[in-house]
Amino acid sequence: MAQVLEFKLPDLGEGLTEAEIVRWLVAVGDVVAVDQPVVEVETAKAMVEVPCPYGGVVTARYGEEGTELPVGAPLITVAVGSPDSVGPAGEAAAEGSGNVLVGYGTQAPARRRRRVRTQLTAANGTAPAAPAPAPVPEPAAPEPPTPSGPVPVISPLVRKLARDNGVDLHTLRGTGPDGLILRADVEAALRVEATAPAPAPTTHAHPEGTRIPLKGVRGAVAEKLSRSRREIPDATCWVDADATELLRARAAMNAAGTPKISLVALLARICAAALARFPELNSYVDTEAREVVQLPGVHLGFAAQTERGLVVPVVRDAHRRDAESLTAEFARLTEAARAGRLTPGELTGGTFTLNNYGVFGVDGSTPIVNHPEAAMLGVGRIVPKPWVHEGELAVRQVVQLSLTFDHRVCDGGTAGGFLRYVADCVEQPAVLLRTV
Repeated sequence: MAQVLEFKLPDLGEGLTEAEIVRWLVAVGDVVAVDQPVVEVETAKAMVEVPCPYGGVVTARYGEEGTELPVGAPLITVAVGSPDSVGPAGEAAAEGSGNVLVGYGTQAPARRRRRVRTQLTAANGTAPAAPAPAPVPEPAAPEPPTPSGPVPVISPLVRKLARDNGVDLHTLRGTGPDGLILRADVEAALRVEATAPAPAPTTHAHPEGTRIPLKGVRGAVAEKLSRSRREIPDATCWVDADATELLRARAAMNAAGTPKISLVALLARICAAALARFPELNSYVDTEAREVVQLPGVHLGFAAQTERGLVVPVVRDAHRRDAESLTAEFARLTEAARAGRLTPGELTGGTFTLNNYGVFGVDGSTPIVNHPEAAMLGVGRIVPKPWVHEGELAVRQVVQLSLTFDHRVCDGGTAGGFLRYVADCVEQPAVLLRTV
């Protein structure tokens, strides 16, 4: 017998209390399976598809695309145990999967649920007729139905291109095998739309300018940077270093025919070695206990610029990884960041941050510490400059290194020692071999 169950926006973990509906993956009337993704939401941490723990027929959706919902607000209602349900029949379907995804789990419903039974008596009043399915209750305020059915798209890049440009994939006819929608199909639709009047801006007009809401990733970054400035008495020191030998060492490593080593991976190795010598900078301040907590392992965050804003993925146990492993992990996390697939666990728990702002073509910066960490190393671009080398003027590959640190955890001597050691490793990579 059918009963209608309400699925609410689950606890997103990591202190996240709300999410924005980016795209509905099901429509009213669709049949969903247990743990099938039903909506794509964006939080301050990442973009993720939320699975429903019930199998059955969708009877209502709550919230339009672009709406922000708090944790615990209704997402959809599902009629389970109906003839059209593809979830487990009877009580098993009503109970849901109970599966929990890391950071974005579906919550198991109450263990005991009352079954609804409907019996029909035959006309003579003596023999019961076969039980009939209970009618699906009408939702109180159903949303207008949207196009349903699976969209023949495999590539997440094609979905992202369509989503970013407001293209409804249900309206496209795919030119790929079996009607598969290709990137060229989306681009063709965009060329057609280019001749139509431009849509109204999503920002709110104001006599004094344009107001852009601080939400999602941008809002989270604003809050974290503001908190860092409020709580951390930071200071910055910097030094120029000759990176010529580091670049030569990397070229020699990559000429050996083994997997290529990235420059940021070598800088990460240097950071890990420097933190082993100066553990004060791999720490945080427990303000309630009035203690500095030095951490045993290095979980290295790195700044990554994406279309959604600045994010800081974390490489776990960076101090235990070699250059090849670091290169692979940096590449994996960078790709996930650009695709919006990072999980909360991959965006939190860092103990020190490496910020390579040289990719933006700038020489120096004064980074803001990534709260609650104690320090951040900034790396500018590497450019040829006049440099005194072995007593003579020469053109060398020079980089500016800057360290912003929490002055509560150490004094300038420790910070200067850390930065000088990093610079020495950049100038003479062999220095690193004596410490690893």
